[in-house]
Amino acid sequence: MTDNAVRDAFFALHHGLPRQGPGSDSTTLRLLSLVGPLPERPRVLDLGCGPGRSALLLAAETGGEVTAVDLHEPFLDELRAAAKARGLADRIHPLDADMGELPCPDASFDLIWAESSAYSIGFDNALRQWKRLLAPGGSLVLTECEWTAADPSPEARAFWEPHYALRTTEGNVRACTGAGYSVLGVHPQPESDWDEYYGPLAERADAADPQAPGMAEAVAGARAELAMRRDHGQEYGYTGYALRPAASWPTRPESAADAAAVHAVNAAAFPTEAEADLVDALRADADAWLPGLSYVAEAPDGTVAAHALITRCLVGGVPAAALAPVAVLPRHQRTGAGSAVVSAVLDAARARGERLVLVLGHPEYYPRFGFTPASGYGIRPGFEVPDEAMMALVVGAADGSWQVPQGTITYPAAFGV
Repeated sequence: MTDNAVRDAFFALHHGLPRQGPGSDSTTLRLLSLVGPLPERPRVLDLGCGPGRSALLLAAETGGEVTAVDLHEPFLDELRAAAKARGLADRIHPLDADMGELPCPDASFDLIWAESSAYSIGFDNALRQWKRLLAPGGSLVLTECEWTAADPSPEARAFWEPHYALRTTEGNVRACTGAGYSVLGVHPQPESDWDEYYGPLAERADAADPQAPGMAEAVAGARAELAMRRDHGQEYGYTGYALRPAASWPTRPESAADAAAVHAVNAAAFPTEAEADLVDALRADADAWLPGLSYVAEAPDGTVAAHALITRCLVGGVPAAALAPVAVLPRHQRTGAGSAVVSAVLDAARARGERLVLVLGHPEYYPRFGFTPASGYGIRPGFEVPDEAMMALVVGAADGSWQVPQGTITYPAAFGV
């Protein structure tokens, strides 16, 4: 049996399916909402569009021009027919091209979209290669399969690792911020998104002719994938990321080797070493320290230029998070280093599942990140400060299982308040 026969059978098995990967119209709309306002007629690039379910919805919802890219011409033919039937043929432009070698000029799209497709060139490559295509203020939305279990089983690892190296949400957020993006939002896809893909695929596999060239192998592969999801689906899943290029300062979580440099940055940024000592004390407090939420921005020579820290606090006895301190070396102040490191640590807090972040700081500075007076939520510190200086940012949406807590803020003992 030739590889071409198996490949042809694979595509025959998938032709006519509503989706070529886990997803749903509701997930597409949710991810689109995370991007925020778009230009009146946005230029959209849908990469790995398949038969175009997302491209059609994006064209209808945004009113924009959608360039839909795929390497499989029969999928593009399906999209052309669907676009014509929906009266969208003048705004959807199928393009047979390799998403890793796109023939598109720089800064030519307001929104780049890639559902269930970035894996074909690798998540990190996608982040790096597609950034040049974004116009100023443009956004990138992509979904990625990742581990949802802290310790995946040997069976799940044996299935995935020969084909694709999965990471956790935290690992992928680090990749995003490390590649120079700000994370606008993270959306774990529900199990129903897998059902929309696997339900029709299972029916197609059952109806396939195993005597057709390559079909037995294609069906066996599909059934192995279905069985893995049935038996180990709680260990992995798809997550959507809405991203926008950030300031030019590279950011990353601090490492053990950064402790001295972080101390030096805080000591230099403030009149005394009190804030530097505070960071050291918080790092030693297991109840206060939140792994992965101490971030640094790097100068061009690789040294630490700025630092931002988020630790555990309480509001009315309910866990919340405190942003403090934020420090920038004097020679790098007013260069964007502070904004970059604050954005990065807030992105990491959001991805970690934190719901509420508090900051006591300059009321002219922190609102740019979305902070508003904490008093508006019924939150107050246990000491006197100007109302406008005590601010809160809800980074996780309130829902039926969680509401913004009210009451007095309790800081870790190291703060001394």
